[in-house]
Amino acid sequence: MSTPLALVWGPAGSRPDERALRHLGQALAEVLAGRRPPETVADRLTERAYQELVRAGRMLDARRPPFAGRPHVTEPHDGAIEMCLLVHCGDRGHVLALRLERRGVQWLCTDVETA
Repeated sequence: MSTPLALVWGPAGSRPDERALRHLGQALAEVLAGRRPPETVADRLTERAYQELVRAGRMLDARRPPFAGRPHVTEPHDGAIEMCLLVHCGDRGHVLALRLERRGVQWLCTDVETA
């Protein structure tokens, strides 16, 4: 299993690229499917979001490893990104929604929801 790229991009104001966002979505899907320990993504989440992820535990029933699709991204205001991805994991797909906020040049996930 490869480690996703850190969520750090150039100067303040630069937006993360689609590949890095998909890597984050993939990592979180793997955590929610019980295939990756949550501590492997702790540096990409705020403390509150990390605690929610740990409390959520295994939420995705996946007979196969989850596969995160292309992220659909909106930017409600400068310094915030909201995205959703379809996570394929067998017969049933799931939606993963994330909110990221920029802290200097680092983007941190502040909220994770799945259905």
